[in-house]
Amino acid sequence: MNVNEAKLIYPLGNTQPEPGFAIEVAPGVKWIRMPLPFALDHINLWLLADEVNGQKGWTIVDCGIAKDPVKDLWEEVFRNELDGLPVLRVVVTHMHPDHVGLAGWLCEKFDVPLYMSMTDYYVSRMWSSQPVGGAGTGGDVAVRHFSRHGLTDPDSQEKIRARATYYPGLVCTPPNRFCRLMDGDTLRIGNNDWQLISGYGHAPEHMALYSPVLKVLISGDMVLPRISTNVSVFDHEPDGNPLPLYLKSLDKYLALDEDTLVLPSHGRPFKGLHERIRQQHEHHAERLAEVLELCQQPMSTKDVVPHMFRRELDLHQLTFAMGEALAHLHALYFDGKLKRETGSDGVVRFVVI
Repeated sequence: MNVNEAKLIYPLGNTQPEPGFAIEVAPGVKWIRMPLPFALDHINLWLLADEVNGQKGWTIVDCGIAKDPVKDLWEEVFRNELDGLPVLRVVVTHMHPDHVGLAGWLCEKFDVPLYMSMTDYYVSRMWSSQPVGGAGTGGDVAVRHFSRHGLTDPDSQEKIRARATYYPGLVCTPPNRFCRLMDGDTLRIGNNDWQLISGYGHAPEHMALYSPVLKVLISGDMVLPRISTNVSVFDHEPDGNPLPLYLKSLDKYLALDEDTLVLPSHGRPFKGLHERIRQQHEHHAERLAEVLELCQQPMSTKDVVPHMFRRELDLHQLTFAMGEALAHLHALYFDGKLKRETGSDGVVRFVVI
């Protein structure tokens, strides 16, 4: 446990759900864990006791990736945890594969509606069905993006080119209809009203859910206890400036009760929401100062990565690390503290003005 993590409170200690089973973390709220084939090896999913038009059942919040072993674990959950009641709807916090991956399968299986923000719904529809090599899925577009920022070795480029089917390989195409989630609205689930809170910087239009009665926040990826939320610039928005959007979004949660139980998508349920927000602001302020100091001389994004991530990275981790490094460089660039220049080698470098 790192120093910051130790400042948080974990009401369930190290307890976590067994595969195919759930743990009740609040009245009518069950916690499920599903595996991921990455260094970040799990995602937390949620079952909420619900009632729609007099029919009792469950709402699923987030879905896991579209792989057969995850489907098999869901089948175990259905046998073990639904108390003989049906799934009534599926809610997805955002369009990343571990969250939306099996939404199409779940909605079809139970013939229920999907609830998402409009932006993330349409991005997931487009990315899960687009031609090979399009934005957001790897392929040539991604190769050009990462090459422009210093990842020029042919082996890495070829591996990125081969990832053209990455997103559709993990995401079933979502249903062709959905129910729109919007910031500030309230979603009635069972006996509780859940306030919808939009977040930016990590995904196009992330939606967290907060129950003031239960004092429970389903935070998705916006607030995590152990790791920092990934905030990246990728090929689909090459001039994006997501870091200020993320930090501004975090401050929305300061209005929530100090005693809120945070249900994150990765890591353990915790209390200490305001402390964790403070930590994230401090973390990114330190990173921005570090990057600004590095750029006393021209630096590409690839040059910055080893200073921000002082561990060995596989290619999957490296692309996310480059995305995050570029997000910090862009924050400084758009704030007027850096300028960017494209060298004769075609690589963009940033330097202090």
